[in-house]
Amino acid sequence: MMRRLRLSGLGAPSRGLRGEMVTELFVLLGVGAAVTFLAVLLIEGALRPGYRPMYHTGSELELGERGWIQRASFMLMGIGMIAYAVGVGWAMNTVTGAVLLATFGFGLTVAGVFPPDPLRGYPPSAATEGQAGVTWQHQIHHVVGGPVAFLALLGACLTLAGRLEGVWRLYTLLTGVAGLALTIWTALAYQKDAAKTGLIQRGLILVYWLWIVLLGIDVAIVHSSFTPT
Repeated sequence: MMRRLRLSGLGAPSRGLRGEMVTELFVLLGVGAAVTFLAVLLIEGALRPGYRPMYHTGSELELGERGWIQRASFMLMGIGMIAYAVGVGWAMNTVTGAVLLATFGFGLTVAGVFPPDPLRGYPPSAATEGQAGVTWQHQIHHVVGGPVAFLALLGACLTLAGRLEGVWRLYTLLTGVAGLALTIWTALAYQKDAAKTGLIQRGLILVYWLWIVLLGIDVAIVHSSFTPT
């Protein structure tokens, strides 16, 4: 028998079928946004002339004539994650977890509004070596859309792990550990202009996005990861 969602705090909707449907909708909006982001990243990365997925980061898809597609994808993901945060917060009765997930969503939205500078050979007309200075938009993109967003997501993993059970608790903790390691590795690879920077970042995205999707499906549909009270 399917367990009922826990709806309390955070301005949660009224208990009952309608409240559950609203919560499930918010969570599934985040799941859909995450799947869309991954699809755009992979498809656009494969189709863009001059773009090398193994080397270039996902953010660099915001540049060029079709950059608006990736910018829109970032903003969609950000807004979707804010909805996801609200739904998870209602379901698990966690203000801290919801705030951290929403901070992650905010960071991705900011990353879509402020694209990076063309510094690593994409678009093809861009410089292949770092310039003496970068714009403030570039700095905001890489600080808010990078460390701030992903450290918030790490915090969300650690917070939600305490409200999950069994294999879900272990999976969430392992996701946080792997995510932290890959965040650091991605930052170091980017600073060193490593040939596999794009590949490492895609590993980071896959680890976190898979957790977001699977947890969202469970919270909204399966209800096996935690016990409502």
